[in-house]
Amino acid sequence: MVEDELALFDKSINEFWNKFKNTLSDTSCQMVGLRDTYKDSIKAFAVPLSLSEKLSVKLKEEERMVEMFLEYQNQICRQNKLIQEKKDNLLKLIAEVKGKKQELEALTANIQDLKEEYARKKETISNANKANEERLKRLQKSADVYKDRLGLEIRKIYGDKLQFIFTNIDPKHPESPFMFSLCLNEARDYEVTLLEFRKMVLSSLYLCSHLEAFIADKDTQLNCRIGSLMCPSDSIPILMELTF
Repeated sequence: MVEDELALFDKSINEFWNKFKNTLSDTSCQMVGLRDTYKDSIKAFAVPLSLSEKLSVKLKEEERMVEMFLEYQNQICRQNKLIQEKKDNLLKLIAEVKGKKQELEALTANIQDLKEEYARKKETISNANKANEERLKRLQKSADVYKDRLGLEIRKIYGDKLQFIFTNIDPKHPESPFMFSLCLNEARDYEVTLLEFRKMVLSSLYLCSHLEAFIADKDTQLNCRIGSLMCPSDSIPILMELTF
């Protein structure tokens, strides 16, 4: 009985061992198959993984390029803005320069006009001075003649009046002075006072409208009409007033 049970037990163990070995062999084959399958799957997925990495790297590079492009674009925008500002400032400066140039041209033209006007006025003044010099020479010559012949002396008296004093009028009394003065009234008309021949003198003065010609005319009249036109200073003075 015992031997039979041992034999049965041994048989069972052998069967179990054989079955275990077979199972182990099958499991080993399955493991190898799984390993091979895993290797194959790894090999199968190796290319997509590498491509993904490459795509990721490429994407990152493109992102960096986009960032660099945007940065360059921003720099270009800033540079364009600065260039536009400088251009505007330059245009403004050019406009100011043109304005200054126009002002300078206008000022130059004005200066030229002033120079021409000054030259004309200078010529006019020069001609007037020459005419005045000639007139003064004639007046001085006439005054010298009247002074030598009639002892004429012209004085400026009160009220901006001129007084004419003559001597050598009366041959009998050559030192006796004869005098008169002239004036203009408020209406700017000649006025003669204290003179018997007032109307005649005024008429002659207005007719001559020139002091030198008037004196020459009076010289003739004085020589012709000493007794009736003039009186000595020790009698009633003859006054003919002229305001300047």
